[in-house]
Amino acid sequence: MSNERDPSTIQTASGLSTTRGISGRLSVTPRERDLLRELARHVAEIAARPQMEEKARLWTAHNDLRDTTPLVFIDPENGWNEIILQKQILCEHPLLRVWEMALRKQIHWAEEFKDDKVIEPFFDVPYNYDDTGWGLVADMHGDPAHGGSYVWDAPIQDYERDLPRLKYPEIIVDHEQTRAVLELAQDLFGDILTVRLRGVWYWTLGMTWEFITLRGLSNFMLDMYDNPEGVHRLMTFLRDGTLAKMEFLEREGLLALNTEGTYVGSGGFGWTEQLPAEGFNPEHVRMIDMWGFGESQETVGTSPEMFAEFILPYQKSVLERFGLNCYGCCEPLHGRWDHVKTIPRLRRVSSSPWADRPLMAEQLGRDYIFSVKPSPTPLAFAAMDEDEVRRELREVLSVSRDSFLELMMKDNHTLGGNPENASRWVEIAREEIDRAR
Repeated sequence: MSNERDPSTIQTASGLSTTRGISGRLSVTPRERDLLRELARHVAEIAARPQMEEKARLWTAHNDLRDTTPLVFIDPENGWNEIILQKQILCEHPLLRVWEMALRKQIHWAEEFKDDKVIEPFFDVPYNYDDTGWGLVADMHGDPAHGGSYVWDAPIQDYERDLPRLKYPEIIVDHEQTRAVLELAQDLFGDILTVRLRGVWYWTLGMTWEFITLRGLSNFMLDMYDNPEGVHRLMTFLRDGTLAKMEFLEREGLLALNTEGTYVGSGGFGWTEQLPAEGFNPEHVRMIDMWGFGESQETVGTSPEMFAEFILPYQKSVLERFGLNCYGCCEPLHGRWDHVKTIPRLRRVSSSPWADRPLMAEQLGRDYIFSVKPSPTPLAFAAMDEDEVRRELREVLSVSRDSFLELMMKDNHTLGGNPENASRWVEIAREEIDRAR
């Protein structure tokens, strides 16, 4: 998620997702122009380096299940707050501040982290849009907008009464505002980077987060025993609404390929030669040309059998539309694997710190990408416990010698006030990979 607090400029690991709510001037001061163009030139220079082409080649081979060295990526997420401080962002307009942060991140990835992220010569602008939601809104108590804790009053208190009040979400694109932002980016960067209009419409298509927002987590868990019909009815509605939204995006030509340097799933990038699918029209991207992603972290406490009954069938109905799929995030999947592996064209599988990694390595074999999320805990202290980092990495490397392994450091809520922890983790990961050869 973003370290930006302005809800009008939401940035994710995939890039800027919307410019909804941007107000005020869209002009740029001479000082802002010079600064942003200089950063863009630096990004363009990095993108032209031969090692970026080599990294893209490695990701392509890895995603297509051809042997490579294990790939390494770090996105410190909230830890970016301790790496690039807000006082270091010199632009004044909220949108330009996000653009400046995005460019500085690209430079930092290449110059400081030195992981396997490919820096590309693009500057992507998202659509300005509103999502109407599901028709019922949870009443939040707390400070979710600023990363604080919160509770909420679930709007579905009675299935019979409240389900008829739900509506399918609609995407309403502000084409005029989108065009204005795109033209600004083109004016600023067009002679340095390739400016592209690319929507980021979703992170996960798993739907269980939407379920618990509407019904509540405790209710969700109890309903699987006390009101299974209600659970199935709501999951059916969420499935159908999700498909309706995706079909709208596809029909209106609003989808973009995520088959190169786009962040896909809960870790990894989309480089592949196996997509887009046969019959691809570059003017009209289809779901079958893309990576899809599902997860169900919220149901970690349910049995594999209940997951298979109440969750997976609805997710599969969505994921079967995609050319390749990623599955899982923080939930351990080893107990659910017999069910998860039935997802069509599944390729990237998450292994969280809570997973039985030796068992998962055996389960995945050489048919899937073993996407391992090492624990972010050691990085949360000012003095990182390097011995613990090495111990975990050695354990992973020892059980995954025949796997298509990627090491994805993420979920860093803090770096303990020590930004060097992030780049040092990458160095240690490289050292341990070399040691294991």
